[in-house]
Amino acid sequence: MDFIGKTSDGGSASRAGNDLERELLRRISSGDRDAFRDLYLRYHRRLARFLTRLTHRYEDAEEVINDTLWIVWQRAGEFRDASRVSTWIMGIAYRRALKLIRRAQTHARAMSLEVLDAEPVARDAIEATLEREVLERHLARLPLEQRLVLEFTYYLDHSCEEVAEIMECPVNTVKTRMFHARRKLRILLSEDPAAGRSP
Repeated sequence: MDFIGKTSDGGSASRAGNDLERELLRRISSGDRDAFRDLYLRYHRRLARFLTRLTHRYEDAEEVINDTLWIVWQRAGEFRDASRVSTWIMGIAYRRALKLIRRAQTHARAMSLEVLDAEPVARDAIEATLEREVLERHLARLPLEQRLVLEFTYYLDHSCEEVAEIMECPVNTVKTRMFHARRKLRILLSEDPAAGRSP
């Protein structure tokens, strides 16, 4: 599994998508419910995928999604175009998820290894080379902040700069967390006989 070669792509499709989402936010700020419905449909699955991986409870993920999109409805007019719309929305979701975790007073809930009844996460390029449960088990053993930088970059395709904005920390902090996360993950996988199996 190679985390080093993965980079974000800022292609024209991404720019076109961001332009569309900026227009949706502009309409939402004027109270346009159809625009809000369109944005909701664009983001619900993406947020659900990220948040169920983070909280490991579908009910918690749904709570954070609802909180996040309610804040988007209320604050759409505050978006100042300093970042991609997706970065702004993921930042809101990240902060709401952290509040939920802190309310539980333990990270154990977020790192639980219980099998979910929620829909399985679609395999991506990383999971295609490993059994999903092996990778998930070892990701769950990483410290939360280190795990999150991998989630944001490799599963959600955000750049280090965008992750820094979402997590409200310096870019160098993101890079340091990523370095330590990849190193720890490689060690964990190298020590796990199941990691060598073909999916």
